[in-house]
Amino acid sequence: MASEQPDTPKYLTAPTPSERMPSGIPFIVGNEAAERFSFYGMKSILFVFMTGHLFSSTGAADFLNESQATEWQALFVASAYFFPVLGALASDIFLGKYRTILLLSTVYCVGHLSLALMDMPESLLGVTFEPRTFLIAGLFLIAVGSGGIKPCVSAHVGDQFGQSNQHLLSKVFGWFYVSINLGAAASQFATPLLLKHYGPGWAFGVPGLLMGLATFVFWLGRHRFVHIPAGGREFLRETFDPTGRRAILRLLPIYLFVAVFWSLFDQGGSKWVAQATSMDRNLGGIDILPSQVGLVNPVLILVFVPLFNYVIYPTINRIFTLTPLRKVSIGLFVAAIAYTVSSTIQEWIDAGQTPHISWQFVAYMLITAAEVMISITCLEFSYTQSPRKMKSFVMALYLLSVSAGNLLTALVNRYTRDADGNSTLQGADYYWFFTGAMAVAAVLFVGVAMSYRGRTYLQEEAPARNTPPLSDSDRAADNPTN
Repeated sequence: MASEQPDTPKYLTAPTPSERMPSGIPFIVGNEAAERFSFYGMKSILFVFMTGHLFSSTGAADFLNESQATEWQALFVASAYFFPVLGALASDIFLGKYRTILLLSTVYCVGHLSLALMDMPESLLGVTFEPRTFLIAGLFLIAVGSGGIKPCVSAHVGDQFGQSNQHLLSKVFGWFYVSINLGAAASQFATPLLLKHYGPGWAFGVPGLLMGLATFVFWLGRHRFVHIPAGGREFLRETFDPTGRRAILRLLPIYLFVAVFWSLFDQGGSKWVAQATSMDRNLGGIDILPSQVGLVNPVLILVFVPLFNYVIYPTINRIFTLTPLRKVSIGLFVAAIAYTVSSTIQEWIDAGQTPHISWQFVAYMLITAAEVMISITCLEFSYTQSPRKMKSFVMALYLLSVSAGNLLTALVNRYTRDADGNSTLQGADYYWFFTGAMAVAAVLFVGVAMSYRGRTYLQEEAPARNTPPLSDSDRAADNPTN
């Protein structure tokens, strides 16, 4: 496998003219579904594991309190969305997307193995390791692996398309997102049950097996993919020339405000899990686990993606033109409303009441609607607004907004703790703080969206013989994006 070179003639290096779906797309989508099972599976139980299942090598409880676990989880997610920058640089300058994805997927698998070893006998190869050591090592390796491949996979999707079938790009990014949430839905149902009934070894080990499957499926599609060669010096030239600088400077303010959304959204795996423990979780006689409540998000995604694409967006377009940045703007306001609901739920809990979990489902419906309008739109928008040799790098800059949002969460939890390690933003005050931050960001974003002027860049199709390829400046077209 290592001897195969993606830039040799047996691989396509540019899309071929066609109005059909590229043949490599099913392998990418299948890979993404399995990979997301692995990531969201371990992430769904991480908070619960740290606060109730983490023991030392002597068997003594080594739990984290709620504020500490929220900080740890936020730092892990922040790291997972920081390493896309390194993965993108490796891809765009040296290795190309295919090699980078394959290499870092192996690192990803080793990270899952490290987490699974937390449930092994305390002595391994004659050496005693603390479970916290395996936890830290595993989270670091998963952050490197999952983060490094993120910008490459989504950019690799776009690379399969040329001018002839670009009309399918929006639809494919939508279904690409569906595959993410199919994997996430399955894992968020199954992994908490594995933790409850079989322990951390199986709960973290099964997602690792799925990551191995994801890597294998991706390798199977190697002859179907378009392999855009690494840019090398051309990447550096394009990044720092006026076109590259303008593209980055136009996008950075957008990503800054989107970061606030991710700060709220990713607390669904920590603070909303903690909130669910104080709610009535009985549904039809079945008590659902707090870490299973988040399952409603990927399930709703499967419903909302076609609903928004085929009903809601066309309906709004009859009233006014729904550009990408208008979708994002609406999504930010909807996110603020979602946290208004969760803040109200917490006020009820603070008063000694036990609200039913269906109220949190309302908050999930709203935050998921916001996710559809923001996340899917930003994936496609980041791809189309970046020059050809900068696709992975610009995707990485977008993913940094997720990292920045989780870093904000970690900092809030770190610097609002008292001497006993507990947050001074107690109860509903914590939720209202983030509600207010989201509302302010949404209002300010309107001005950013109105002032944005961008250009669209897609990969060139294989040119006719003796026809020189067009440059980015020739190919770029003015595009209404605000």
